[in-house]
Amino acid sequence: MAAPDFWDDQEAAREVIDDSNRLKGWIEPWNELNGRIGNLEAMVELLELEDDPELTAEFEAGLHTLEGGVEAMEVRTMLQGEDDHREAIVTIHPGAGGLESQDWAEMLMRMYTRWAERRGYSVNVLDLQPAEEGGIRNATFEILGESAFGYLKAEAGVHRLVRISPFDAQSRRHTSFASVFVYPMVDDDIEIEIDESDLRIDTYRASGAGGQHVNKTDSAVRITHEPSGIVVACQQERSQHKNRSTAMKMLRAALYQREMAEREAAKKELQDGMSDIAFGSQIRSYVFQPYTMVNDHRTELKITDVHGVMDGELDPLIEAYLKQSGATAAS
Repeated sequence: MAAPDFWDDQEAAREVIDDSNRLKGWIEPWNELNGRIGNLEAMVELLELEDDPELTAEFEAGLHTLEGGVEAMEVRTMLQGEDDHREAIVTIHPGAGGLESQDWAEMLMRMYTRWAERRGYSVNVLDLQPAEEGGIRNATFEILGESAFGYLKAEAGVHRLVRISPFDAQSRRHTSFASVFVYPMVDDDIEIEIDESDLRIDTYRASGAGGQHVNKTDSAVRITHEPSGIVVACQQERSQHKNRSTAMKMLRAALYQREMAEREAAKKELQDGMSDIAFGSQIRSYVFQPYTMVNDHRTELKITDVHGVMDGELDPLIEAYLKQSGATAAS
C-alpha cells in the first residue's frame, strides 16, 4: 500500500520532527529531575538509619543540583508564548549622542553575541553599518537556537550606559542610549502577505574592510515597506539576489512581530495600560562610574558585576524578567 501523501511532504515531516524534538526537550529534563528526586529519597532513608558524613555531603550536593534543575525548568515554563520557541532576529540602533551611542550600540551587540555563545547558539550577522568615527550606526543579526526569541524578548527596549567616556579628553562622565528590537524568526509556512507595489527596493555597495575583498558591485539591498515605514537591509552575501531574499525574510519577521505587538497592545489595554516592553522606555541602566551596577528597572534586579554582564552573563536578568512576566500573566 502506498504511503499517505502527508509523508511525501518534506516540510510537514520536518515540522513533525521539530515538534517531537521540542517535546523531548521538555520530557527528558523532567524525567532527569524525577530520577534525582528518587536518588535523594533513597539517601534520606539511608541517613535515617546511620549518620554518614560522606553520604550527607553527597546528599547536599545532589540537593543543590536538583534546586538548579527545578529553577531552570521553572524558567522554561515561562516560555509559553506563541512565538517563544522560535529563533530571534535582533536589531540595535544607537540613540542621540554620536560616537558615544554608536560605541554603546557595538558594545551591546558584543554582549548578545557572547550570551549566545554561552548558550551554544549561533549568530549570523545580516546587516552591519559601521560608523566612520567608531562603533556602529545599526546592526541586525540572527540568533539561532531553540527559544532564542523567548529569552531575548526580555531585551527589547532602550538600554542606558553611564561611564567616563574613553573619547573625552577631559574624562567627563557621559550617558548614552541605544534601542534593541527583537523579532521572532518567522517560518516560511506563516502567511504574511506583502504587496510588491508597497516596497521600495534600493541597492548599494556593501561596506567592508577594503583591500582586494572590497565589494565592487551594488550587492547590498535595502527594502522599505512604505505602508508601515519598516526598513530592512542585508549585505551579508556578495549576491544581490541572496541579500534580497534575506531582506525579505527580515521584513516578513518584522511585519509579523508588528501584527503580534498590535494584538498584544489590544490585550493590555483591557488590563492595566502598563507596558513592560516598549520602545522609548528605559528598561535597564549599565553604570561603569562612579560605581559599577546593572539595574533592571522592570524587575529591580541589581547586579554589581557590570563587566560580567557585558561579557554575556545575562541569564539572571532574563530569568528575573520571565518570572515577573509569568507571575503577572498568571494573576
